[in-house]
Amino acid sequence: MRSVRSLAQKSVRARQGLFLAEGPPAVREAVRWRPDLVRDLYVTDEAGQRYAEIVGAAADAGLAIRAVGADSLAAMADAQTPQGMLAVCRIPVADLDEVLAAGPRVLCVLAHVRDPGNAGTVIRAADAAGADAVVVSEGSVDAYAPKVVRSTAGSLFHLPVVSGMPVPAIVDRLRAAGVTVLAADGAGERTVDEVDLRRPHAWLFGNEAWGLSPEDRGLADDVVRVPIHGRAESLNLAMAATVCLYASARHGAGSADPPTGP
Repeated sequence: MRSVRSLAQKSVRARQGLFLAEGPPAVREAVRWRPDLVRDLYVTDEAGQRYAEIVGAAADAGLAIRAVGADSLAAMADAQTPQGMLAVCRIPVADLDEVLAAGPRVLCVLAHVRDPGNAGTVIRAADAAGADAVVVSEGSVDAYAPKVVRSTAGSLFHLPVVSGMPVPAIVDRLRAAGVTVLAADGAGERTVDEVDLRRPHAWLFGNEAWGLSPEDRGLADDVVRVPIHGRAESLNLAMAATVCLYASARHGAGSADPPTGP
């Protein structure tokens, strides 16, 4: 139990190459789309009855299912209410060069985003809008931190998430692959409704408190803002990202098919 709970720590995740997927939504998507990543599944008797379809799918996939008591599960979980189910999963290896080689239409880049709830919600929005991948920069929150994983509601298992590169290196790779980089920022002269989203592009989203730094914003090919029609001072990161990503979706960008296999 202690070894499972220790996966809440970034250093342990990095050393072991494992992370926690807590609760039925995350476990369901892991079992459905990436059973190759699931090492162990822990389920209480009550959750096993309530979510019998998840347990059945896990059994059909040949996954190791371990029955535990509610107190034991609570001791392993990071969440205060783990809902009777968690999986220990292998951290997938995602490479930006491989993502770019597949000819993506729209990408989402998180630059120095540090709030786990925001990061997870943006990953979920990127998945929902059909983005091809999410790139999480160096200096951002760990994409496999428990709260990030929970906030994705399983979307983490649907699309590649590349982590750990500095923002300038990310932009250089994108531009070399012919991908236009659009900085989402309130200082943009053009709105999301006015920019051309038919070409392959990547949205660059900044920190939830101070946005994009002048240096990161200056790396982009264009700076684009979300129009504010009422009296709101601004939108938060997750809301603004969702608006931008769905604007891309309206122009036919992105892929609807989650990846399969290792």
